[in-house]
Amino acid sequence: MKARYRVRENERFQQIRKQGDSYNSELLVMCVLANGLPYSRFGFSVSNRIGGAVIRNRIKRRLREAIRLRMDQIQPGWDVVFIAKVPIRSADYHEMDSACARLLRRAHLFLNHQGGR
Repeated sequence: MKARYRVRENERFQQIRKQGDSYNSELLVMCVLANGLPYSRFGFSVSNRIGGAVIRNRIKRRLREAIRLRMDQIQPGWDVVFIAKVPIRSADYHEMDSACARLLRRAHLFLNHQGGR
């Protein structure tokens, strides 16, 4: 995923978390907030409670890939932060991918409300 599509600043993460709308699933919490840009940006947060660096980075890579493959289906103008929950440790890529899709669909962030696979 290109750097312009990433939320990296801690201040922005906190702002999205506090002011944005949140949606929950078994594996993830998704927070969304309008950004006023012609494209959407994404951030991923996986805490130390989930596991060591190798596990956390693997989860972030899988989540980034799930979003990257759907970028053309997601409405522009939003900052989206995905926060991993502990059960994500035992999830495979397809479970993470479908959890992302379900949350995006619930937030009505898919163009024309599509996004199923």
